[in-house]
Amino acid sequence: MGRNNERNIKKHNDKLHKEQDKVKAAKVLRKEKLKQIVKKFNENNTSESK
Repeated sequence: MGRNNERNIKKHNDKLHKEQDKVKAAKVLRKEKLKQIVKKFNENNTSESK
């Protein structure tokens, strides 16, 4: 990236925000998967203990 002109700054910010969005989406996905695993685990434990 050469000079700090508007186009280059915008391109850089777009790239940065895209990466940040990827990280956020991955975090949310992990949380959802963990919730499902915990839910399934709890269902198995309650059915076994009865």
